[in-house]
Amino acid sequence: MRLAKAIETSQPWYRHGWVWFLISVPAVAVVTGLATLWLAVRTADGLVVDDYYQEGKTIQKTMARTTRAAELGIAAEVTVRADEVNLQLSAAHDAAMPETLLLTIAHPTRSGMDQILTLRKRDGAYVAPLAPLTAGHWLLQLEDDSRNWRMTTTISVPVSGPVRMVPSAG
Repeated sequence: MRLAKAIETSQPWYRHGWVWFLISVPAVAVVTGLATLWLAVRTADGLVVDDYYQEGKTIQKTMARTTRAAELGIAAEVTVRADEVNLQLSAAHDAAMPETLLLTIAHPTRSGMDQILTLRKRDGAYVAPLAPLTAGHWLLQLEDDSRNWRMTTTISVPVSGPVRMVPSAG
C-alpha cells in the first residue's frame, strides 16, 4: 500500500529542480564554449608578427630616432585641452625648429580612437585641433615632419596641467 501511494504522489522528472540544475551545468558550458569560439573566429590576432627579422630592424631604427632626439637635446611641453593641443618645443644645441610636427595620440588598446595630428607653428608654439579624448591612459609620440627624431610619453586624461616630454634613455 505504501509503495502504491508513493508511486501515485511522485512527480514527473521534469518537475524536479535538481534535474534542471544538473542539465544547466553542461548547457552553460556549451553556450560559453560557442561564445568563445565565435569571438576567436571574428576577431583578429593583432599581436602576431609574421617577419620578426624585419620587426627587429624597425625597432633598431626607432631606437636610433629616440637617441637622435636626445643628442639634439630636444624637450617639449604639451598642453592638452578639450579641443586643442598646444606644444612648446626647445632644443639645447641650436637645432633648427621644423615648421610642422607630428603628434600621435594613441589609445593602448583601441586603435580606432587614435589620432595623428599635424602641429603647425603659431605664435611661437605648435598648435593643432584635437577631437575629444576619453578618460584613461593615452600614449603620445612626437616627431619632426621628416621623422629624424622622436619622443614618447604617456598621459592620463583628464590632464591636470602641461606634460613634459624628453627623450627616454634607451
